[in-house]
Amino acid sequence: MKAVHFGAGNIGRGFVGLLLHEGGYELVFSDVAAPLVDAINAVDRYTVREVGPGGVDTVVTGFRAINSAENAEELIDEIAGANVVTTAVGPTVLRFVAPHIVAGLALRDPSSPPLQIMACENAINATDVLREEMTVAAGGAWDALEGRAVFANTAVDRIVPAQPEGGGVDVTVEPFFEWAIERGPFGVEPPVIPRAHFVDDLAPYIERKLFTVNTGHATAAYFGAAAGSDTIAAALADDTIAGRVDAALRETSALLEVKHGLDAEELAGYRATILDRFRNDVLPDTVWRVGRQPLRKLSRHERFIGPAAQAIERGLGVDGLLDAISAALAFDDDEDAQSVDLQRMLRTQDAASVTAEVTGLEADHPLFARVEAVVAARQRDVGAGADA
Repeated sequence: MKAVHFGAGNIGRGFVGLLLHEGGYELVFSDVAAPLVDAINAVDRYTVREVGPGGVDTVVTGFRAINSAENAEELIDEIAGANVVTTAVGPTVLRFVAPHIVAGLALRDPSSPPLQIMACENAINATDVLREEMTVAAGGAWDALEGRAVFANTAVDRIVPAQPEGGGVDVTVEPFFEWAIERGPFGVEPPVIPRAHFVDDLAPYIERKLFTVNTGHATAAYFGAAAGSDTIAAALADDTIAGRVDAALRETSALLEVKHGLDAEELAGYRATILDRFRNDVLPDTVWRVGRQPLRKLSRHERFIGPAAQAIERGLGVDGLLDAISAALAFDDDEDAQSVDLQRMLRTQDAASVTAEVTGLEADHPLFARVEAVVAARQRDVGAGADA
């Protein structure tokens, strides 16, 4: 069996690639970073090191890497003969991945089992996004190719922080992980991924993860940055910050309970587990890494506006989420392009324009005025918006 995985970075090697290896797949990593590809091809094994309670080391073998920018034809040939294709590249990069997969499907033997495709991204229904990009890339040929693949959405969760200098291609991760995969698209022949679990309804898993792990992680980062903390663990050591993060997550849990019928007690336990993971001080995860790309994190269906909009539509509280949104607006990192752009917008545009452009909310949505007030308050704090 063979799996082609797009994205040979830390998540690719330390999570998705690891579990595919455990399933017995020959691993082919695809990446555009030439030094990383060369480093992977220079070794015959790498170690995934779990740090924290219960952590173990796992050695991964049976892999190689392809530079898709330089050796596209080689990659396409690998896809044509693969059983599984996965991605961990970021949702915005899927459109660049799609043409390679389409080209691989065109070379695939129509009588062979369909290629099993899963996008493992921090986004809702990312595999659907990849499929749509493939449809666009294929144009009029899609009708002939569509039956050569099956597509399943996934929900993935593992903290993989910035890696220590000199670690080579070894990866340091936390012990906890979750990979939930839609069962239905695969019929009676799901991919062999022993520590993943296949579910009939993925939506609760996706939103539970996005609105707890992603919302909580980013909230801790933004409050921590404002307080001068450098790491997530240090931020949550501050009881005030921990309380504000918990307040936001209580609101997302209330939404999950109402929307998906999830058990309140189980959600409370899940929140506690998540916060304990964030407090793992042997994972040197910085507020700057976690907080980067605030414009994406503040967009319409992401970890703040997404749950807050759904909550307020149901008459649920959103004060904690608005507090987190305020902290996100204050995130100021000269080394992050989105942070720089956000701060420029706050200085040069009026509050309504910033709210509409950043969040994608309609002006008549019940959350719009609440967010607009938070934006205006941020602008007053920095003396901005006057020249809008």
